[in-house]
Amino acid sequence: MSGLEGQRAVLAAKFGAVLPHLDERQRRLVVGAEAQSLGHGGIRAVARAAGVREGTVTAGVRELSSREAPLGRIRRPGGGANTSPT
Repeated sequence: MSGLEGQRAVLAAKFGAVLPHLDERQRRLVVGAEAQSLGHGGIRAVARAAGVREGTVTAGVRELSSREAPLGRIRRPGGGANTSPT
């Protein structure tokens, strides 16, 4: 197994374990961060290993590179357990 194939197998195992537990935005951010850490060719390598489109990885990189503050909440207020007395 070449170095590139080994790296792809490691990435695929990592993504297979983590991505099913994340929402859509979190998945984009994770694959985007991984692509940034790999440098040149990272977007294509991550897209293949994660089984997503290159555009999805690019969107994640773009979101990470923006100056926007992280989102505070995922759910709308009141979207949790019912706390009213019965």
